[in-house]
Amino acid sequence: MKVFNPEFNSAEFDIIKSKAGLNNFRLSAKEWRDANPELKGNIRDYATINQLICLSNMESLNAIFINEGLPQAERLRRLNAIAIQQMSVLEGYETNRNFLK
Repeated sequence: MKVFNPEFNSAEFDIIKSKAGLNNFRLSAKEWRDANPELKGNIRDYATINQLICLSNMESLNAIFINEGLPQAERLRRLNAIAIQQMSVLEGYETNRNFLK
């Protein structure tokens, strides 16, 4: 499937994509604040609705995986794959919905 998005930053996406699946692909709250000193509040205050939906799902799934006794490395691998798939679906839905208007 191809999606037309004139604001898509393919160079930045290539960097993100190259880090997908790595356990070190995360930004702590402190790192986010250091990178965005002009923004006040929590990182979630600046997330899109799609990012918040995905984050909520990841938190629920992580609790299930912890309850099942999955080791952290396996949880991170699964959560990362699921998050990528969910964001693709959510972003695709928004693009398709806007295109159909």
